[in-house]
Parts: sequence; structure tokens; C-alpha cells
Amino acid sequence: MIPSLRRKFNEEFSEEKYQRFLSLLEERTGLSPQFRVSETPFFIPRQLIDRMALCGREIVEELLVNAEYMHASSRAIPPEFHVPNEPPAPLFIQADFGIDQNGDPKLVEIQGFPSVYAYQPVLADCYRDAYAIDLPFLLDDLTPAAYHKLLRQAIVGDRDPRNVVLMEIDPLHQKTLADFTMTERICGIRTADISLIEKRGRKLYYEDIPIDRIYNRAIVDELQRRRIPLQFDFRDDLDVEWAGHPNWFFRLSKFSLPYMNHPAVPRTRFLDDVPTIDEPSAVVLKPLFSFAGLGVIVGPTHEQIEAARGKDYVVQERVDFASVLETPYGPTKVEIRIMYLWPDKPGLDELRAVNTIVRTGRGSQMGVDHNKGLKWVGASAAFHL
Repeated sequence: MIPSLRRKFNEEFSEEKYQRFLSLLEERTGLSPQFRVSETPFFIPRQLIDRMALCGREIVEELLVNAEYMHASSRAIPPEFHVPNEPPAPLFIQADFGIDQNGDPKLVEIQGFPSVYAYQPVLADCYRDAYAIDLPFLLDDLTPAAYHKLLRQAIVGDRDPRNVVLMEIDPLHQKTLADFTMTERICGIRTADISLIEKRGRKLYYEDIPIDRIYNRAIVDELQRRRIPLQFDFRDDLDVEWAGHPNWFFRLSKFSLPYMNHPAVPRTRFLDDVPTIDEPSAVVLKPLFSFAGLGVIVGPTHEQIEAARGKDYVVQERVDFASVLETPYGPTKVEIRIMYLWPDKPGLDELRAVNTIVRTGRGSQMGVDHNKGLKWVGASAAFHL
């Protein structure tokens, strides 16, 4: 996207530098990467990254004042996972964008759920040190110290960190374990396996220590798929605060896409509202509440479309995303995630873009399964100028 920086990086790249980068990442997180990390960061004009951040903000703000959407999204929350005391807006928001052939950002999806807020700055710093990059990566002119302060405020609030946990399913075996360990370092909290959290009266406990606030990283889809036994019920009226209230995982999700009316959003409809699809190759089929690209079908067959009916899918106009990253192995597509924080008691002017995540690939999608055996693809970071 910034030709001079891209040429310079590609010309000066060496496998030794990449291995140095991976060594730094393992050294600073205490873990070897559990998913493929690209050889290169992404260089993007500040104007474009700011435009993406603004689009995401506009989309969310329009949704939250849309009475039809707010009513409908209440029904999207499964009754068995409808958590009391929902705040008026999500604390964490992720908006994923691709870049079309005109250089314009187009929304891929949006999520009211946390991402790797603690890990991503470490990844960017390792790129910076291994490749001698002197460019910013945080948004809104944040310094690392200010970013960490914001993250602690979001996760810990005004509680004692001793009584705050990061809650996940079998955390030691999650690919995002490095993010959990970095969150522990930044916030002084512990990571708790959701299956080991106990309920006593209206309080939750982990290892006999009361929990006052939960940084929720547990995905309901995985809970159901793995049939994880719990010692509490999400519907319980508990004496606990949620850093990332679980209801927003369902409200602000692919379910939101048909309610969006914004130039950056490809036309999206609920599959069951579309009687026929004449050109399946021109659409993308997406399950409403899956995570990490599970179940997404690009250019589905008629048979796949019919099999998905009645099973909570949306069908989205397929966008021809541009291959904007030049690599020694050919042009590569990029997906940029804008990471937002929103205070516990927000007004519509407080949604703040703070960081980015980049995924690169040359397969049909950005996920690892679609880019097996390829180089210069995978997770990355964005530097802007």
C-alpha cells in the first residue's frame, strides 16, 4: 500500500531476520507461535486506516440507534445464554475490513467480543525490532503506556486485579494462549478455566478466591460444540461484572449485517429471506454465530445453500478484494481488523479505535486451513504512515 516502504522491506528481507523475529516473539511471550505468523508486516497509509476506523464507528453507532435492530438482536441471544445486567453497548468491538479493487474498505464482519489486545502490541514490537521499522502501529496517537492503561481500565475497571479473571475454555490449549499470558502481565489478573469456576450463592469463585469481574473470552459456539460442563448458569443473576458482556457476542455479530446501511458494507441478507440465489458464485454463505471463519463458504453450490436453510445463515454479496501486498510469492490479500474499546457507561462519542490486527493470505479465505503450505501469509501487524 506504501510502495516505497514495501520495496525497501522486500529488498532487505532475509530468512535470518524472520527467524530473529520469531525468536523475539517466543522470548517475549514465553511461547512459540501457535499459528502461522507472516514474514512481513503490512504498511498502510494513515488516511486509509483512519477511514476504516471511522467506517466501523459509524456502522456501530447507526446500529445502536436502530430500534428494529435492537429488538431483533435481543431474539438472537439464545435463552440459555441470555445474561442479566446487559450494558447499553459492547465494551470490545472488532471490525474486519478488506480492500476492494477501487482501494475502498469493505466490511467483512463485525464482532462485539474481545480479540488479542495484549498480544498484538508485542507482535508489532517484534517486527519493529527485528526489521528496524520506525513507524507507529497503535491508533489515535496512543503511546504503549497509554494503550496499556486503557486496556487495564477496560479489563480490570475499579476492581482489585486479584478478583478479576480472564475466563476461557481450556485456556492452556487455546492458540491464543500467548495473549492470555500477556494480559496477565499487563493487568495483574489470572486466567481461569470456565469449567473450574464455582458458584456459591450469588458469587463465583476460582480456586477459592471470589470473582468480582470477568474478562470473557469463552465462545458459546465452542462451549456447545465441546459440551463443556459448567458449575454455574449464564442466566443466573450473579454478583459479578462482565468485561465484555456475553450478550454482545450475539447482538453485534454476523446477525447485524442485514441491518447495516453503509457504503462500506456489502449487501447482506438472512438466507431464509432469500427464496432463490441465481448466481451462488457471487455470494458468501456465513453462519451467524461461528468464530474464526468456521463454516464460511465462499461461492457455495446450490446444494450447500439449500443445506444451510433453517440453520441461521446470512448470504452476503461477494467482494473481489484486491491483492494489495506484494510478496516474493505473488500478490497477497489482506484483512485488517480495527480493534475498539468502549467505556462501561458510553455515550455515542466514546467508541475509540486503538489498534489493528492483520491477516494475509492467497487462499479463498484468510484462515490457516485455506493457506496451508504457503509463505508470506498469516497473522501480522500494520504500521502506518
